[in-house]
Amino acid sequence: MDIATVIGIILGVGLVCGSILINGSLTTFMDAASATVVLGGTVAAVLISFPLGHALKIFGVVKKAFFSTPVDSLKYVESLIKLAEVARRDGILSLETHLAEGEYDPFLVQGLRMAIDGQDPSVIEAALDQELETIMERHADGKALFDNMGKYAPAFGMIGTLIGLVLMLGNLSDLESLGPSMAVALITTFYGSLVANVFAMPIADKLGLRSNQEVAGKLLIIRGVMSIQAGDNPRIVQQKLMAFLDNKQRAVIEASQEGG
Repeated sequence: MDIATVIGIILGVGLVCGSILINGSLTTFMDAASATVVLGGTVAAVLISFPLGHALKIFGVVKKAFFSTPVDSLKYVESLIKLAEVARRDGILSLETHLAEGEYDPFLVQGLRMAIDGQDPSVIEAALDQELETIMERHADGKALFDNMGKYAPAFGMIGTLIGLVLMLGNLSDLESLGPSMAVALITTFYGSLVANVFAMPIADKLGLRSNQEVAGKLLIIRGVMSIQAGDNPRIVQQKLMAFLDNKQRAVIEASQEGG
């Protein structure tokens, strides 16, 4: 579980509720009609924007914001260097046994199996690039769901506010009700901003970050697979892949090489 996502949502909601409780009561900010306009309207907008099957994937998409295996670029580099050493020493066909015995990323296994089968380098690279492009499109579609929620929730909050103002202005004869009516009208704007800024937009940003990390990991794998397929020296493979690591990760690789 991504603890940062959980802590962020709890902290965001907690700070808003805390600020309310300092000078008032939570019940003042509870209004069923306002919540219906914002939440129902946002859902309606998403259903209009996307096909039903796509919109229903939102539960699986939001799960990725809370539960996702981090991309370990350092592990990828270490695995590719090890496989490059095996291929250099025993030939690329020997990698078949190592792939069967080890737990490697399926994307890496796919590329190396094509190399073992003797596929042309251009075919291998094109296949992996196409797979990566498909992954990026799928991630973009999932992120778009929450981008749209973040865009439409405040808009429906404003619609609810306008509805409340119209109803309030239609009853100006009752001056005592103007204050409470205005408060209820503004609650929908509050709900819309809360949904957008504490939930939808942060999750969209988290999904975008996850996607960028996964794409970077896949690009690293493509570079490593193509280098192994070309028969590069393991040291050359290492140098090509070091560009994908930060200084701390590079130090780990260099220390392991010195220790070896």
